[in-house]
Amino acid sequence: MGLPKNSYHTIIIGGGPVGLGAGMYAGRLGLKTLILAKVVGGTIILTDVVENYPGFKKLTGQELTDLLKEHALDYKDVEIKEEEATDIKRAQKDFEIVTENGSYMGKTIIFATGTKHRELNAPGVHEFANKGVHYCALCDSPIFRDKVVAVIGGSDSATKEALVLSRFAKKVYIIYRGENIHPEPVNLERINKTKNIEIINTTNVTEVKGNKFVTSIMLDKPYKNSKELKLDGIFISIGLIPLSDLAKKIGVKTNDKGEIVINRKSETNVEGVFAAGDVVDTEFKQAITGVGEGVTAAYGVYKYCEAKEVHTV
Repeated sequence: MGLPKNSYHTIIIGGGPVGLGAGMYAGRLGLKTLILAKVVGGTIILTDVVENYPGFKKLTGQELTDLLKEHALDYKDVEIKEEEATDIKRAQKDFEIVTENGSYMGKTIIFATGTKHRELNAPGVHEFANKGVHYCALCDSPIFRDKVVAVIGGSDSATKEALVLSRFAKKVYIIYRGENIHPEPVNLERINKTKNIEIINTTNVTEVKGNKFVTSIMLDKPYKNSKELKLDGIFISIGLIPLSDLAKKIGVKTNDKGEIVINRKSETNVEGVFAAGDVVDTEFKQAITGVGEGVTAAYGVYKYCEAKEVHTV
């Protein structure tokens, strides 16, 4: 006997590679599965080039998403709905997920909600949002052709943003508060070989200035004898915030960063609730490691339903 309509063995909240990977494996295990995502693909669809996903030397984030989605939907028990989960409630032994279009019941939940960009705390950032202040080079770099821009941040993600921008802008600054930027070695080599990228270390942005659009930024120390740096736009890449608020509503434990705490089985402290990907408290966050956690979570759901004698196949 199957489950009632709008009831699932597992509901996966998040439709990036982690959610899609978990959904694929859940379908393979015969679990009636619903993947809920405001946008299928998540933040990886904003990635220009993915070069570290095993089996593919190089592909775009959108291409990887499409392949994972196709694989997940190859199993008849998997559904994907582009709906944002807005609330979660306990409903006796199950969980109720509420979206703008209705509600769904799940025996278990897998949180694959990922992260959002951390905003720069400086005057002018909000005022010039999408008017010279941006968070996605792949999305917005073409509008800065032959202009001067800056990437704020020193991570591998920040350097990837700078490399994308360097194809369009005549000048790209990387402004980082630390002593040295810290990308993966291959990307550091690419940065050093790109003539229109310049790094400004041990420096913070204190203000974004402009008229209708950004015209300059203020720095906390002089650069070439001036604290004002003339440019046309900035791209902020200073970290990510885990999207764990829904999980907290049902008592899921998080650390001081807001990341969901999991064990090696991708289990949380709440029975029947699993998590995987950038939203969890693992140190090394990559698409491939997150997908591995998602697959582990799907197997955990299978074992959980088996123990509870919930019909699967």
